[in-house]
Amino acid sequence: MLKKIKETVDFLKQRTDFKPKYGIILGTGLSNLVSEIQVIYSIDYEKIPNFPTTTVEGHSGKLIFAYLSEKPILVMQGRFHFYEGYSMFNVVMPVRIMKLLGVTDLFVSNASGGVNPDYNIGDLMIINDHINLMPNPLIGPNINELGTRFPDMSNPYCKKMIKLATKIAKENNIKIQQGVYVGVTGPTLETPAEYFYMRKIGGDTVGMSTVPEVIAARHMNISCFAISVITDLGVSGKIKKVTHQDVQKAAQNSEPKLTLIIKNLLKNI
Repeated sequence: MLKKIKETVDFLKQRTDFKPKYGIILGTGLSNLVSEIQVIYSIDYEKIPNFPTTTVEGHSGKLIFAYLSEKPILVMQGRFHFYEGYSMFNVVMPVRIMKLLGVTDLFVSNASGGVNPDYNIGDLMIINDHINLMPNPLIGPNINELGTRFPDMSNPYCKKMIKLATKIAKENNIKIQQGVYVGVTGPTLETPAEYFYMRKIGGDTVGMSTVPEVIAARHMNISCFAISVITDLGVSGKIKKVTHQDVQKAAQNSEPKLTLIIKNLLKNI
């Protein structure tokens, strides 16, 4: 497994000597952040050896070396999901590649369903903890070169970055929530009973990504910041039929707020 990761890292190093420090994974409907960055080198996923290719509408499928707020970043424009049929090794492989390329801090965005009755469509929620209802990406032989067999998860999301992002949102009059993200496999959206269950176990939002990447990142001691756009509601009396296009539209409407927070967070970190 490590051999494949190193092969991909060597391939990328042969094509650019750019050294990223910050990794960014852009989720559903949030790929236009790239219009704000200074691109140094870009490559399609399909041209990268051992790299999966995204199959989800709204995920462009490019790896971009760039500057944002004058900081060296590596952007995944489109991510991989367990529901696409990929192994968890492939889902988190890009995060491991980021680590070997020099990334120390990871920023993750996603679209999610709100199960907290105080949330509304379009709200942003900073993730301060998660509940994992997916297979753990660290199951199997441990890659000792990347991290310990039993990594601590008592601080999955960086408190310093959470505090700073909250301050940035307040200064710019952006409504911001903080809460717990429940990670599920998908691809079906949840039933009313499942939404109820996720709220009962302590969740505020539910989605089909983020948690595997964060687990893999923390295994390698990468600091993580994650933020959700609430694109639909899983609250009794507010549950409606939702399409992927509805999710994309709601995410895109909130994109300027998310972009502002990420840009300023990078600038001040």
